[in-house]
Amino acid sequence: MTYAGGRTILDADSHVMELADFLDDFIEPSQRDRLRRGGMEALQPVLDDAVAKARSRRSDPEKATLAEERLMTDKGWSAMGGFDPVERSRVLDLLGFHAQLVFATFATAMFTGKDAERLYAGASAQNRAMANFCADDPRLLAVGFVPLVDPERAVACAAEAIEAGCAAVMVPSTAAGERAPTHPALDDFWSLLERSDVPFVLHVGGGGRLLDPAFHNNGMPVTDHLGGGENVRSKDYLAIHHSPEVFLGALILDGLFDRHPGLRGGCIEQGAGWVVSWLHHLDYGQRAFRRTEEPLRNLQAKPSDYVRRHLKFTPFPGEPVGWMMEQAGAELFMFSTDYPHPEGGRDPLAKFEEALAGVGDADCERFYAGNLADLLGHASVTTAPHRSTVRSSA
Repeated sequence: MTYAGGRTILDADSHVMELADFLDDFIEPSQRDRLRRGGMEALQPVLDDAVAKARSRRSDPEKATLAEERLMTDKGWSAMGGFDPVERSRVLDLLGFHAQLVFATFATAMFTGKDAERLYAGASAQNRAMANFCADDPRLLAVGFVPLVDPERAVACAAEAIEAGCAAVMVPSTAAGERAPTHPALDDFWSLLERSDVPFVLHVGGGGRLLDPAFHNNGMPVTDHLGGGENVRSKDYLAIHHSPEVFLGALILDGLFDRHPGLRGGCIEQGAGWVVSWLHHLDYGQRAFRRTEEPLRNLQAKPSDYVRRHLKFTPFPGEPVGWMMEQAGAELFMFSTDYPHPEGGRDPLAKFEEALAGVGDADCERFYAGNLADLLGHASVTTAPHRSTVRSSA
């Protein structure tokens, strides 16, 4: 029996745990030495240990069996399939998922910043590396990354990512340098996604720092839930949805979805309980300011209607998904695990099942698979059974 049991599941959030050389075979040689490697170098003992354990799983059936038993317990580089695509396919067999979006974890930090040459060279390398990781298993759906600060380069980077096989394109949930993401200079970028039937996605971390660090300077220091001090803490959580709600709200209020009616987007690992009140907030904003703002008068629908037509969101395990569906619509929310990151927990499925108690079968099926299929375009995913390599427990 797989983790999914009898459910058809498409996972909207998972990750590669990159090794230090993840980008090296894919980046322009002139930019290779310009990558910021300090963070990965500091982690080298952890990476070496993870590689040694993965090697031992390949050669020792007992260790492989133990790793499979700890599938949802081991996290990060210690988890099965964190950096080995062959092993990741085995993970999907055990999970029983029909498909899984796959995001980068640390590679982006090696090239982001104000240096446009390094930024776009790194993004291009990451997109090719992600596509390569996912290339041999149709269930693994690579997510590309495209910065928007240079419109021409953004179009070229997105086109290359799509051509390489990326199923979605992540964009930062910030202004595009000195421009709004809806600026006419970026219309060619949004048009490319629309024509290619490829969605954009936002992800936690894409909006920069969640909270002014001064809010943690309160004389009562706390660690994050993983035991460090630089991850998400309770006050960071309060702000986790700020950048996506402003970014997506700007797309709606500036009429981007009227100009690109086939465009679709997803908001990943930033919670979704806030969406219920945000829908009302958007509609009130249009009513309150339409008299003085012509773009609001030109909208062809209510802002909340664009959300329901074009956008999807991943709740955190434990959020009241059934209530959220009742208040905002069952078409908005998607299942995710965050595998193999620890934030996803050891049993996200059980938490979601509890939150969906009393929800009808059709809406549950939308949550577990249908809504991600809609986001990606039905041609991009299949809900047909995959030929599994899971060994029988008999």
